Amino acid sequence: MTSEEQRGGTSTLEDTELCFPQLFNSSCRKKKRSESEAVLVYIVLSSISLLTATLNLLVIISISHFKQLHTPTNLLLLSLAVSDFFVGLLMSFQILLSDGCWFLSDHMCTLYGVLDYIITSASVGTMVLISVDRYVAICDPLHYPNKVTVRGASICTCLCWVCSVLYNSLVMKENFTQPGRYNSCTGECVVVINYIAGVVDVVLTFIGPVTVIIVLYMRVFAVAVSQARAMRSHVAALTHQRSETVFTKKSEMKAARTLGVVVVVFLMCLCPYYCSSLVSQNTLFGVTSVPIEIWLFYFSSCLNPVIYAFCYPWFLKSVKIIVTFKILLITSCQTYQ
Repeated sequence: MTSEEQRGGTSTLEDTELCFPQLFNSSCRKKKRSESEAVLVYIVLSSISLLTATLNLLVIISISHFKQLHTPTNLLLLSLAVSDFFVGLLMSFQILLSDGCWFLSDHMCTLYGVLDYIITSASVGTMVLISVDRYVAICDPLHYPNKVTVRGASICTCLCWVCSVLYNSLVMKENFTQPGRYNSCTGECVVVINYIAGVVDVVLTFIGPVTVIIVLYMRVFAVAVSQARAMRSHVAALTHQRSETVFTKKSEMKAARTLGVVVVVFLMCLCPYYCSSLVSQNTLFGVTSVPIEIWLFYFSSCLNPVIYAFCYPWFLKSVKIIVTFKILLITSCQTYQ
């Protein structure tokens, strides 16, 4: 495959501009776009990036600030919001590079690629932890408070991020030793992982986690359906104390449904990227020519807070306190009523 084919175009010098005109023989070529198209792309991507960062920042502030929200499940949502927030920031680089040229250094290119892989791995790992949390809450509710604690959730999320950083740094170590070695022209940003590492990465960050998530949620909803039937058949004989137990189970099921939607949306946005990678067997990640599959994955980070807004009353209450600056009150961390 020629360098021109790698950049996804067969344009000639007559209808393209160079990223670095002073480097006529080695410079990459800019993507050919009309002015109206370029403005539209910039506005759309800027809006998504800003919305993604802002909404996830609200989630981060809400869960971190209000003590009543310090639950194991919410700490997992906090980890997911952190990764989604960084996705929003990384999108801003893509917006600046929408013309297909990388104007930063090769070291920054490598750093960008590694951060993208780290965030993806951390998001997938957090989704697995969320699935485990809902599995224990629904399938073993009596032991849930003892098995799943705030401390345990905090340790698991920290381990998830640490392992993601170490794993992806190891997988992409070749790009650190010789940054830019795989660039076919000046103004291109490409990071590469070898074939074996690519296969391992697909198994560890896609096939394995997706299998675990699907199996756990199939079990969760099977148990939830059976519990719902049992509750309806015995509702007339419930005592007051038993009613409180039923209410707790209903709230856990509602949380399971909400997080189930989050997981499904995440998988729908993640699968196209990995499926296209498997089909093409391509180990190249070109920052200056990002396919629609990666933008779809980025967009899922914007959808998660929107799902919370419709399904979690605490999120809307928290946002109201934040935007009205009541969060600045000394006692605001004690309540969000």
